Amino acid sequence: MSTTTPNQTDPRRLRGSPLLDPAFVRLWCGTTASGLATWALPFILGLAVLDGSLGAVGLGLVLATRTAGFLVAVPLGGLLADRHSRRSVVLWSGLAAAAATPVLALGLGTSTALMAAAAAVVGVGQGACRPAFQALTAEVVAPEDRQQANAALTFSVRGATLLAPGLTALLSTVTGTGALLLVTAALWLAAALLPPAGAAAGTGERAPRAAFHTEFLEGLAEARRHPWFVAGLGALTVVIALGYSATNVLLPLASRDHYGTEAVLAGALTAYTGGALLGAVLVSRWRPPAQGWTALAGLALYGLAPLSLILPVGPLAVMAAYAVVGVGVELFNVPWFTAAQREVEPGKLARVSSLDFLFSYGLAPVGLALIAPAAQAFGAGPVLLACALLCVAAPALAALAPGAREFRTP
Repeated sequence: MSTTTPNQTDPRRLRGSPLLDPAFVRLWCGTTASGLATWALPFILGLAVLDGSLGAVGLGLVLATRTAGFLVAVPLGGLLADRHSRRSVVLWSGLAAAAATPVLALGLGTSTALMAAAAAVVGVGQGACRPAFQALTAEVVAPEDRQQANAALTFSVRGATLLAPGLTALLSTVTGTGALLLVTAALWLAAALLPPAGAAAGTGERAPRAAFHTEFLEGLAEARRHPWFVAGLGALTVVIALGYSATNVLLPLASRDHYGTEAVLAGALTAYTGGALLGAVLVSRWRPPAQGWTALAGLALYGLAPLSLILPVGPLAVMAAYAVVGVGVELFNVPWFTAAQREVEPGKLARVSSLDFLFSYGLAPVGLALIAPAAQAFGAGPVLLACALLCVAAPALAALAPGAREFRTP
């Protein structure tokens, strides 16, 4: 039995940068592999639509079932990761996604229903591993190194979003979509097998265990014990549901209608990812005073994205606004993850992290569904202005919560 709790420093670990620790490097490679597999799949399926092996309706169905599987698995994955070894949850969720992906390839051109079922399993694997990876990071990395570790992890996520489309398009010139899907299966296998065991065996040694719904409520109670977390999660949910949705729905329209070219869309999204990479590098070392308020201010910068689509500015100004937004998002993300790993009770960290992913990403489809009808009813300008104001107001209100100044529980 391990006597090292998740928030204690294992003396076997190397001091200094976590990037010099082989255990963290394995964890980083595993999360990077899962990120590449996650972000590559929509582009591979898009290529399948272009070559005629999948219809547009089928594409929507497959992506919808993957999202549904993700949303169902996130809270379940958090519960399992707090009951058992976080490493084992990462292993089995990655293996599930790896096993289901060849079934996706098998269904290409033959059965959309089979593809949808396989995509749901892939989504389950993707959702279950997210809170487990968060909790495993707290076990593998010493507390004083976690901000730099989280910055490296988010850097890999942003790098995956930047590289996955290009790599997919490049590989498509030499192989078919079925083979590309098998490549993502190999990435999921790497995500399952590469991460190391944590410093603790998990919390499954406690007995007797409560029922699943009881332990889920315990996770809710633990989240509510940290007012800054509840307020920050509310702000993050608003910003993703509105600002992110405006970017995905109205930016393509603005690129076409205002500027007459898709180059603004591509340039803005690339600038956003570039800004996020820069923000991850910046926050890996920067420890500002009032870190919580600084993080929330960074989140509020997302208001520039919808605002840049209202004002009569040139394409370069839109791209610059999105670059600043990218920096601001990482100024929030890295301290946010680090604070949760520090403040939340270790045995409940995965459940609290699952609530983070469930609410922030789970409500994003609602925003995506409502933005376009709202723009048709009230006009794109008023909707974008409302999104910009709410993206600023929500973090400002969250900054008033107890403990929000430093992301520390009073």
